Amino acid sequence: MRQPTLVNESRGDVPAVVRAVVDGRTVELDTGERVEVSLLAQPADCWAAGARVFAEKWLLGKAVRVSALTPGEVNLRLDDGTDYALLAVREGVLRAQAAAGVLADAELGAAREDRGLWGAPCNGMDATPTTTTTTTVAPPAQRVESPESTPTTTPPAATTTPPPPPCAVVYRVDGQWQDGFQGKITIRNTGGSPINGWTLRWSFADGQSVRQMWNASVSQRGSAVTATGVANTRSISPRGEVEIGFLGTFRGKNTAPASFSLNGTACVTG
Repeated sequence: MRQPTLVNESRGDVPAVVRAVVDGRTVELDTGERVEVSLLAQPADCWAAGARVFAEKWLLGKAVRVSALTPGEVNLRLDDGTDYALLAVREGVLRAQAAAGVLADAELGAAREDRGLWGAPCNGMDATPTTTTTTTVAPPAQRVESPESTPTTTPPAATTTPPPPPCAVVYRVDGQWQDGFQGKITIRNTGGSPINGWTLRWSFADGQSVRQMWNASVSQRGSAVTATGVANTRSISPRGEVEIGFLGTFRGKNTAPASFSLNGTACVTG
């Protein structure tokens, strides 16, 4: 009979040993199969080394229990029953894909305590942004010998218009009193795909502090604020929007934030 494999057949709770770690979410088992741990996002560039060290500490050479979900993707539990995906997210080593339930709670806890990639140098970003510059060189003008002088024209360099941001954020102050104010933020999905799980980030310019927030959970470090969607606001349909509100304090000026990012992407601010 053909020996079944995790990659080709759905099998539940199979004992195995991790013989190699590729990265924080990808391992090679003693069967020779290379698999990815389900529900974990790709390691952030700025925390890739830390994620691999973490995986080697907890998995390399260790006995695990494996449950196959789809080809090449598995649930992985340590020998004591600990879910590796939940452990990695809780410690801030990796982010969750479309975090929900206990993974969402674990990710929020790591963000609040600045664990792993939620602290410096990543500060919660999914990956280190890179910029690629493409230079278009116009072909040299050819000189044509003629009794009359003929002007040459150099064609303009080709330009590429970047796609518009998939989100827009409207920030308003609904009320203000001595040293305090009430704010409202509307997040609009201007793209063509639904947003399932979101994290909004911004920084205050005048030292304001968020004391209470509704329709989202909040954490703040210095001037940097992180708001994460909760059960009733986590999903935003295409062309849809959600609204969050908060109470804050300030001293002196109360300038509105200059920019916002949603899941690491800059949004149009209105």
